[in-house]
Amino acid sequence: MASILPVFFVLVIIAALMTAAALFVPKGPNREVIRTGLMIALAACYLMWMVTYMAQLHPLVSPTKSVKAE
Repeated sequence: MASILPVFFVLVIIAALMTAAALFVPKGPNREVIRTGLMIALAACYLMWMVTYMAQLHPLVSPTKSVKAE
C-alpha cells in the first residue's frame, strides 16, 4: 500500500525551493514580480502533483453497467 510520506517529502523540497527563490532572486525593478511568479508556479506544480498522487492512492470506483438499461 502506498504511503503519504512522499507528499510531505516533496512539500519539504518545494518549501526549500520557494525559500531559495525568495532569497536568491537578483535585485532589480521586477524583483517582487519574479519572486511571486516563481513561488506561485512552484505552489501550483506541487498542488497539481499532490492531487494527482492522492487520486491514485484512492481511485474512484469504476461505474457498473446495468442490465436493465439495455
